[in-house]
Amino acid sequence: MFTIGDFARHGRVSVRMLRHYDATGLLRPAHVDATTGYRYYTAGQLSRLNRVIALKDLGFTLQQVQDIVDEKISTEELRGMLRLRQAELEATMAATAARLVRVEARLRSIESEGHMPSNDVVIKSVSAIRVAELTATAASFAPEDIGPVIGPLYDELFSRLATAGITPSGPGIASYEDAPQGGGAIIVHAAVQVAAPVQDGPVRVLDLPPVDEAAAIVHRGSMDTVLPTAQALARWIDGNGYRSTGYPREVNLECPENRDDWVTELQAPVAKA
Repeated sequence: MFTIGDFARHGRVSVRMLRHYDATGLLRPAHVDATTGYRYYTAGQLSRLNRVIALKDLGFTLQQVQDIVDEKISTEELRGMLRLRQAELEATMAATAARLVRVEARLRSIESEGHMPSNDVVIKSVSAIRVAELTATAASFAPEDIGPVIGPLYDELFSRLATAGITPSGPGIASYEDAPQGGGAIIVHAAVQVAAPVQDGPVRVLDLPPVDEAAAIVHRGSMDTVLPTAQALARWIDGNGYRSTGYPREVNLECPENRDDWVTELQAPVAKA
């Protein structure tokens, strides 16, 4: 048997924690000396301790932990529960990380107010372009609603193009429009330039109409951080006698594996105010 100190060292926990687990009935010592009150544990109790710590670290309350371990569930059942909880925590972490990116983008936009050089924006005409596209609806134009829609759309688009034997001939082009049902919903168009004939098949091939005047600016970095660039473009449009006439197109000029190295041109259709 091990003293409580030795057992704590082997279990990589504190003596104080073991005493608390004893008091709550979560992990009783194998033996308590009637004279000294010293607690003693066996190596076999490490198995229960490991389960307790793993469940607690995954966010279960001590009462939930006790209910689980006292059910004497199998190792496979416990592993399944832990994997499910792990996936939930990883999803929470990913959502938190994405939220932090959006907060940073808002802060950068605030910090850049009034500091956008006018020569970063140009007025240009955009020719008609043939694309293959897939569409879906997002709840709003907010990044947290657009991101989960447009990413899978592009994955599916390139998969269908490969199956159909259609090779992209130019950049990806994302565009947006208000959904007919209103309520702020957005139709997301995930497209890529192709040379295929206009047709309906596994993907829709169509010609995007030309844009007579577009205010264009280049964004460098992940689209998760596009907000400061997009708002700088909006300030330029308003400050130079133009008005927006639609959502900007996003033309992917460079899309290496590292999203932080992406280069994207925003093309906002405009007219003189």
